[in-house]
Amino acid sequence: MSVGRTIFLKASDSQWLREHGTKAPFVRRAVSKFMPGESFDDMLVAAKAMAGDGVSAVFTRLGENVRDLAEADAVARHYVDGIDRIKQARLACEPSIKLTQLGLDIDRELAYGHLRALASRAHQTGNYLWIDMEQSSYVDVTLDLTRRLRQEFPRVGVCLQAYLFRTREDLVDLMGRGIGIRLVKGAYNEPPAVAFPKKSEVDANYLALAQTMLDAGSRAGGARPVFGTHDVPLIEAIRRHAGAAGVAPIEYEFHMLYGIQKAAQLRLAHDGALVRVLIAYGAYWFPWYMRRLAERPANVWFVAKSLFG
Repeated sequence: MSVGRTIFLKASDSQWLREHGTKAPFVRRAVSKFMPGESFDDMLVAAKAMAGDGVSAVFTRLGENVRDLAEADAVARHYVDGIDRIKQARLACEPSIKLTQLGLDIDRELAYGHLRALASRAHQTGNYLWIDMEQSSYVDVTLDLTRRLRQEFPRVGVCLQAYLFRTREDLVDLMGRGIGIRLVKGAYNEPPAVAFPKKSEVDANYLALAQTMLDAGSRAGGARPVFGTHDVPLIEAIRRHAGAAGVAPIEYEFHMLYGIQKAAQLRLAHDGALVRVLIAYGAYWFPWYMRRLAERPANVWFVAKSLFG
């Protein structure tokens, strides 16, 4: 793992930096390049603007590891209300939630109750529910609850991380159950016993997993293949493979973050690819922002150019 990535990942876990770094004006200016604001209304404005460019959205309220029952209840209510407002606005904008936001660290069944309520409301409104992945210690419980939810609600997907050794086995199992997969590289500080340590290894595994996701057998169960990456050469390699395999552009999609590689987002959309932008908002943005910088050194350069260019 690179020194820069290690520094950013350690910073994401620092309580002191969360409390003090977020007050620095230059930090707040920098993070504004990655998120339109802290409120749902800010997200809604950005989603409407992206829709005008032919790009759909995913919305996520930042936060994790909630250990207060009232806060977990409030997060669940926020997402239910958000799903309703998306329906009223007639936007193609899907919710994405972390299970620890719903109280997983308090009680597993409590979190599942909230998760089921969100899936039910998404189903009622014709929307789709995404479940985010967190550190490797949460993978088993996240996938267990996702499989359980899929037995009742068909429009459910989960995020898988290409840097984990176990992901190929998980991917094959989940796609066979018709569960949507959003494949990302991974953004947590994982031990070498569970994750590929080198970027080149993660990239190679990502492409191999993407090819598996596009296989006819993998898609036969109705699973939704989604590729969450800003790596343009990797995106082009996936598109070439899809074309050679006879997979139409409308049969898979790319998810990218708000504010990163916008030109590439628009180019893909104009070229007939299905593109969604994940729009994050909320006050709990510091650890999320540090992990975005850790994912790719180019993100640091992007922020510097935005601030001083």
